[in-house]
Formats: sequence, structure tokens, C-alpha cells
Amino acid sequence: MQPTISIPQHWGYPSFALEQRTKDGIILGFYYYPNGTELAEQFGDGWRYALMPNKNSDELFHFQENQIQPLTPEELFRQITAEIDFYQQQINILNRQLTVLTEGANNG
Repeated sequence: MQPTISIPQHWGYPSFALEQRTKDGIILGFYYYPNGTELAEQFGDGWRYALMPNKNSDELFHFQENQIQPLTPEELFRQITAEIDFYQQQINILNRQLTVLTEGANNG
């Protein structure tokens, strides 16, 4: 069963999704500052997003919804293709290691 998140109707829906890739990184979380609250008065109301610049980063950045730039379909395609290529190389390395290991076991 998929988890469900309920958002009050008067908040509006976020423009971005969890794990969505953007020009600034991957969205790991989001939160809302409702109009009329102290945080909204101090920082502005609306959705805010927590982004990690890349999967190897230990940094987390926070952006307002209007500060986030989505990737173009071409940029997204390039990112995903590069990640697939990286993991395919890792799989090939591991397969070679397994081959050496099993050949050594068969000859020993």
C-alpha cells in the first residue's frame, strides 16, 4: 500500500515531489509555512523544500518553491543515463571479481 499524505485544501499542493531531481539537487523533504504564522511572517508563507546537492553530499539546502529550477527533460535524461552508465560499470567490475573468485575456487 502506498503511503498517503493529506494536505489541507487551503494550503494548495506543492509544485515538486519527493525525490524529484532539480538543478539544485534532489528533493528529500518539504514543509509548509501557513499564512498568518510567525514563520510565514518572518520567511514568507508557502512551501519550502529540503534538497541534497548530490547523493554523496552531507549538506542539505532549503529553498522556497519559487527558487527551485526544474530540470529540462534533456537534462533529466542525461543525469539518469549517466547514473545508469556508472552503475553498469560497477556491475561489470563486480561480475569480473565473481568470475575470478569462482575460477579460483574451481581450480583450488
